[in-house]
Amino acid sequence: MTGYFDWAATSPPDTEIHRLAFEKASEAWGNPSSLYSVGREAVASLEEARKKCAAVLDVPADTLFFTSGGTESDHLPLLSLLRRPVKGSLIVSAVEHPAILNQAKMLESCGWKVITVSPDENGIISPETVVSAVQEDTVFAAVMAVNNETGAIQPVKDIAAALSQNSRRRIHFHTDAVQAAGKIPLDLKNSGIDSAAFSGHKLGGARGAGLLYCAGKPESFISGGGQERGVRPGTENLYGAWSTALALEKAYSRMKNPETAEKSRKTAALLFRSLSSIPGIRPLPASRTESDERFSPFVFQFTNPLLPGEVLVRALSDRKVFISTGSACSAKKKARPVLQAMKIPEKDILNAFRISTGYETTEEDIKLLCESLAEIIC
Repeated sequence: MTGYFDWAATSPPDTEIHRLAFEKASEAWGNPSSLYSVGREAVASLEEARKKCAAVLDVPADTLFFTSGGTESDHLPLLSLLRRPVKGSLIVSAVEHPAILNQAKMLESCGWKVITVSPDENGIISPETVVSAVQEDTVFAAVMAVNNETGAIQPVKDIAAALSQNSRRRIHFHTDAVQAAGKIPLDLKNSGIDSAAFSGHKLGGARGAGLLYCAGKPESFISGGGQERGVRPGTENLYGAWSTALALEKAYSRMKNPETAEKSRKTAALLFRSLSSIPGIRPLPASRTESDERFSPFVFQFTNPLLPGEVLVRALSDRKVFISTGSACSAKKKARPVLQAMKIPEKDILNAFRISTGYETTEEDIKLLCESLAEIIC
């Protein structure tokens, strides 16, 4: 889709994925909880989709639970804390998605202590920072794999290892992997990560469908009909499950393909170089370079000297070029907690904007973006 640069919010639908998912859901249309043949067919199809996800992520199938999306996959491990007889503390990074930060605030209102750890000036959370925040009653920690606003890749494997080695008690470590899945390598099997959230629509799949990885079955706070082994009650969404499975499979195949990976790196370098050549346009953080391996090649944050980010979004939209100021879940809010946590100057925060791409982003798209930006800014 020419002019679309908000892939971190959602991706254009992959019509082939949706067609195949619809076929699978139509073939096995029964309720998976039913005992008769069409119900058993639906169960078999659901488990086939689960096994496909497991093969892609290289984890046991019984560690995966289908959900309504990334937000619910973030919520389930957090809400499981409410089943504990004694309240304690949890650690969250200041640069988390609202799905984590706002749910943590809810837990705080229920008597849990929330410890927020700050990133460095580049938006990166160090293992030492997380470990130093651990208290005697800490039982949970959450740090996202790739930041959805800046693209900063967090050292989640190192954080998991540090928590394991330096804690007196077992601390559940959760990561929001929504912006990492199919974009950067993420080894769940040998990472020490206890749970991870995934979303289908970020990869061409259906909205309202996602996946939770949990090495140990979480104690669900929500009770119901016992679906998804009691973790996520409610009639299973077979279409969503297949859509997520097929989207993950296609994205991981692309990520592991050397030619596709190289093309993505070149596209990212061209985008960064082209935007930085426009007078006044600067990356956030300022230290980010053209092929900086500390950041995802699919998510960029920039600022400009002239217009507030919201105004720039509208001006580009009039030219059929679509960008954002940050998380779609916070688009109507003025605050930019991620950039504030990085101690970015207020003027730069006000004028900041996010550019996010996908595997289909082309040089022509980048040219259109930069020409449109130059016309508005210069």
